[in-house]
Amino acid sequence: MANKVAIIGAGPSGLLLAHYLLRRHHQYQIDIYERRSDPRGIPFDKTRTFPISLGARGMNALRQIPGLEEAVKAVSLEIQGSILHGKNGKTQVIKRKIPLITLDRTNLATVILEKLVEKYDNSRINIHFDCQCTEIDLANKTIKFSQSTSSNNITEFTSNYDLLIGADGARSVVREAFLNTDNFQFEQNYVPNAYKSIFLPNPDQIPGIDLQKRKVHAWRINNGISILMLHQIDGNMNGVILFPYAKNPIEQLANAEEVQKFFQDNFPIIGQLMPAFEAEEFAKRPISRVLTVRCNPYHLGDSVLLIGDAAHAVSPSIGQGCNSALEDVLIFDKILDEYADNLAQSLTEYSLRRQPDAFALRELSDYSFPTSKHLFTEFIIRNTLAKILHQIFPKTFLPPIFESVFADDIPYREILHKYQGWISKVKKNNDKE
Repeated sequence: MANKVAIIGAGPSGLLLAHYLLRRHHQYQIDIYERRSDPRGIPFDKTRTFPISLGARGMNALRQIPGLEEAVKAVSLEIQGSILHGKNGKTQVIKRKIPLITLDRTNLATVILEKLVEKYDNSRINIHFDCQCTEIDLANKTIKFSQSTSSNNITEFTSNYDLLIGADGARSVVREAFLNTDNFQFEQNYVPNAYKSIFLPNPDQIPGIDLQKRKVHAWRINNGISILMLHQIDGNMNGVILFPYAKNPIEQLANAEEVQKFFQDNFPIIGQLMPAFEAEEFAKRPISRVLTVRCNPYHLGDSVLLIGDAAHAVSPSIGQGCNSALEDVLIFDKILDEYADNLAQSLTEYSLRRQPDAFALRELSDYSFPTSKHLFTEFIIRNTLAKILHQIFPKTFLPPIFESVFADDIPYREILHKYQGWISKVKKNNDKE
C-alpha cells in the first residue's frame, strides 16, 4: 500500500520533492497544498519577486529528473559574471569560472509544476491551490484546511497523512506544530536590510546605455543602499534595491516624481531606464523583509519533515536559499535509497546529516558579504587575488568564497571551516556597527 504524503507548499523544493517521490516505484501517493493561486493562471506578481541564481547545487538536483534541466534553462538566462558600477561610470568586472542560471522564483516553480502534471495524473498526485493549512493534529496525523473556491466561497476539510512535508517557507505552518514538542530548538530573525523589487524595460532600447547581458549588474552607495539587476530572457531587467530597514530612505518616496528623482540622483543609469509607470508602481509596492530561520531537528518521529526555508531560511546575500532547498530534496532522496524507504530511519538521518550544513550556511549567508565600506573594498581585493592565485596554485590558495558556495562538491560546513578567518572578521565588524 502506498504511503500517503501531504506536501504543504508548492514552491520549487516542494514540487521537486514530489517528482523524486513519485518515481520511487509507486510507493507514494501525493497531495500538495498551496495557499497561493495556481501560477499558471494568474498574472505575474510584481510585489515581492526576487531573482534567483542557480549554481551546481540547484541544477544538479533538477538534473536528476529527465527533461527538467532543459525546461528550466529554456526560461532562464546564463550569467557569466558581475559588473560593479561605481561613480563617474567606472566599472569593475568579476568573471565567473562556471556560469549561473538566473530566473525568477515563480517561473522556476511553474516549470517544475508543469513537468509534474505532464508526467503524472490524478491517480498519483493532486495539487490544491488557494488552500490554507489551518491546523495540524500530530497525534492523529490529520490536517485541517480552508480553501477558496472560484465563486469566492470558503470550504473547510480535513485530510490525513502518513508523511507530512513542510515546504511552506520561512513562516512555515508545519514548523509551528514543532513548537509544542519537546527538545525543539528554534530561532528566527529579520535580515537588517529590507528590499523592493524593480522592473525595467530592455536597456538596449535606451540610447547611450550599455548594460552587458549575461552579467549581474550591481550598484552601491555609501549609506548601505545597493541595487542588483539581472537581464531576463525577454530582454527586460528585474532586480531589487536593498536598504537598511532601520534607516529607511525609500519609505518617504510617495509618488512617481520623487521615485524618479531619487534614482536619478543616486543611481543615474536606473533613473534613465525607469519609465514613469514603473516609478509609480515602485512607490506603491510594499517594503519586503527577509526572515531567517534556524531550528533543530528537521523531523518529528517517522511522519513529519521540514525542507527548504521552513527548516533553514537564510539571507539572500550569497544566493544559496533556493540552491540549498533543492539540494535538500536530492539529499533526502539519497537517504531514502540508503534506508530502503524506512521513514523512521530516513527522517532521523536527514536531520543529523543536514543540520550542520544548514547552520554553516546561515553563518556564510550572514557574514560572507561585508556591509562596511572598508571591508567591502578588502572583499573586492581578496576576491580578485583569490581568483588569480587559485588559478595558478589551485592546491595552495582557495577560490573566491562565492565560487565555493555555488559548487556542489563541498558541503557548507567545510566551506565555513575553510573561510572561518574572513567570516569571523566580518562578524566582528558587524557586531561593532
